[in-house]
Amino acid sequence: MLYRELGKTGFHVSAIGLGGEHLCTRDQKTIDAVIGRMVEAGVNIVDLFMPEEDYRDKMGKGLAPYRQKMFLQGHIGSVLQNGQSSRSRDIKTAEYYVRDFLKRYHTDYIDLGMVFFIDTEKDYQEVFETGFIDYCLKLKKEGVVRKLGFSSHMASTAYRALQHGVFDSMMFAINPAYDMIPTGTPLNEMIGGAIAGQLDPERRKLYEYCEANGIGITVMKSLGAGKLMDPAQTPFSVPLSVTQCIHYALSKPAVASALVGVQTVPELEEALRYLDASEEERDFSVIAGDLKESFRGNCMYCNHCLPCPKNIDVASVHKYLDLATVSGGQVPPSVREHYNALEHTGSDCIACGSCERACPFAVPVIANMKRAAEVFGR
Repeated sequence: MLYRELGKTGFHVSAIGLGGEHLCTRDQKTIDAVIGRMVEAGVNIVDLFMPEEDYRDKMGKGLAPYRQKMFLQGHIGSVLQNGQSSRSRDIKTAEYYVRDFLKRYHTDYIDLGMVFFIDTEKDYQEVFETGFIDYCLKLKKEGVVRKLGFSSHMASTAYRALQHGVFDSMMFAINPAYDMIPTGTPLNEMIGGAIAGQLDPERRKLYEYCEANGIGITVMKSLGAGKLMDPAQTPFSVPLSVTQCIHYALSKPAVASALVGVQTVPELEEALRYLDASEEERDFSVIAGDLKESFRGNCMYCNHCLPCPKNIDVASVHKYLDLATVSGGQVPPSVREHYNALEHTGSDCIACGSCERACPFAVPVIANMKRAAEVFGR
């Protein structure tokens, strides 16, 4: 395993970490197997933003034997509302889920306490213009969190948040589709020959600021929810490999670890193959100047759009709609079966727009819910 310093935190974290979200629906046996292989490979950082109690119990049981070897990244303000994952700046609610985290992960501290999801102007105001940030700093002072960070998808908002000088780290969405500007810049003009394309100026400024100020970055969405590897969904003319996506994320200034979401041991093994990959296998320059469509508007299945007033699992609806679309209009029986098993579907959408206002990727959710209802008949 490769280890990197996480900014000025003093933590040395594995270059490949575990994004725990995709284990949410797996059974205890699978979770234990993934965690066991992860520890064996030297992975020592895990992101645990999911607030569901059953998930925390299963992950807590699997991680308990290895607690002293692990850096746990937990999120302050990640809560459940009406049974759905959401975010809250209500201190009493956030406190409940912080204490629940400690209990279910069998620990008395969180290594990296991340203020959950600072993207919009509203997010920014609710964190910094209320008592919420003071509550987070109190957790750090008390030792409940060892280091304080935050998660974000938006470079301009993240940059503003860092100007307060209170954060030690940042979890940010990084992959070439998010970073690239389709200018067709020649390879010989790439920065240091390492970046496949031209970085968005706001993102460049953010990464360089973090590097200069010792703000360590852990990376989410490095695989673009798997779409970057799918020939039918990648925004590039050729799909990328897991290794190329990981290498892209790790090539950015201040990045310490790419937190890869997996559901099984084989998927974890695929990520770990990065460690033994050749320079040719890691090379992502094939995408230079090749952005054939904007990644904006593509659902990443992150469920940041929740809570939905009609309790629609928006990510799952999009996932099955994507699978149906890729299938060329002939919906596979298994996909239809999974969609029909959803308690609430696209036809339940009331077009209130709360999802679209919360979505960090500008996904046209209302239109997609209507399309899902048409495709699946409900």
